[in-house]
Amino acid sequence: MRAAQLTEPGVVEVVDSPPPESDGSAIVRMEMLGLCGTDLSIVAGKVPVEMPRVMGHEGIGVVEVAGTTAAFGTGQRVLINPGLFCGVCDLCHRGYPNLCPNGGLLGREIDGLFADYAAIDERQLLVVPEHVSSDALGVVQVLGTCVHAVSKAPISPGDTAVVLGLGVSGQLIAQLLAAQGARVIGITRSEWKRELVLQHGATVAVSPERAAEVVAEITEGRGPEAVFEAVGTVKTFSQAIELAGPAATVVFFGTTSGMEGGLPYYQLYYKELSLRNPRGATMADYEKAIALVADGVVNGVPLISSRFGLDDIDEALAATQDSSTLKVLMEVE
Repeated sequence: MRAAQLTEPGVVEVVDSPPPESDGSAIVRMEMLGLCGTDLSIVAGKVPVEMPRVMGHEGIGVVEVAGTTAAFGTGQRVLINPGLFCGVCDLCHRGYPNLCPNGGLLGREIDGLFADYAAIDERQLLVVPEHVSSDALGVVQVLGTCVHAVSKAPISPGDTAVVLGLGVSGQLIAQLLAAQGARVIGITRSEWKRELVLQHGATVAVSPERAAEVVAEITEGRGPEAVFEAVGTVKTFSQAIELAGPAATVVFFGTTSGMEGGLPYYQLYYKELSLRNPRGATMADYEKAIALVADGVVNGVPLISSRFGLDDIDEALAATQDSSTLKVLMEVE
C-alpha cells in the first residue's frame, strides 16, 4: 500500500509499505484525509517525532476488517478520533481521555492516517451517517475540537462572543456560537474571510484595528461575555484579554510554544477573567460534531479550498501553508 512518510525534517515521501496488521484493531481503508498546521509543524521538525513516521491525524474511512470486539462491521463508514488514550488512568476515568498522560496523537507518537489503510483501536472509531457527503465531513475532525472549545465558555442566547482569527477553526467556532444564539463578532485582517463568516452566522466582522471600537459599540461598552482566540500568538492573546468584558471567559484555542511575556496581566485581575485552554476533543465532542454536520447546523463545505490525491502530498502541504486557503483535503483513491 501507499504511505506518506516523514523520512527526515522537511522531507515527506510516498512509499510502498506493507499493509498494517490487525492485532485486534480494525483495519480502515482511508477515503478522505485532512491537513492542518500540526502536520506542518511535524514536517518542519518543530514537533519531534521518530522517523520514518507515517503522517496524518485527520481522516474518514471505511472498515475493511473488523477488530476483536466487532463493534464496527465491515463496510461501515467511520470518523477516526486521532487522540490516543489508555482508558485506565485517573484522567481517563475522570472523563478526560484527551489529557491522558499515556496517550498521544496519530501521526506523531505512532503511525498516522496518510496511507491507503490504517490499523485503528476500535475505541477511536465513530460511525458517520451514509447520507452525509465526504465534503461535508471534510472538517468534522476539526469541528470536534471546536465543539470542545466552545463548551468551555458559558454562552446564552443574546450574549456577545468575539472570535479572533477566522481560519478554519475560527470560522467553525463562529458557526457554533451563532447556532447557540450568540451575537458573533469576527476579527481578521482578511476581507474575504470576513465576508465568509458573515455568510454563516456572524453579526459583524472587522479588522483587528477596528475591533475595540466595534466591540464597545455593539456591547454598549460592556464588552463581550466570551472571547475565542484562534490564531496562537502572544499579540492576539493580549488582544483577546483586552477585548474581553468584566467577568468574561477567554478561550485560547490557538497555541504557541513561546515563553514570551507582554500579556496584560493587570487586566486579568481587574476584569476577573476566566481563562480556558481547550486541548483536543473527546469522543462526545466528535459525536456532537458529526450530528451538527448531519443535521445541517454547521456547514464546512465552503471552508474547503483545495483537494489533492495522496500522491500529491507535497502540493497539499504547500497549499496548507498558503494564507489564501482554508481547509486542504486529500482524497485516497
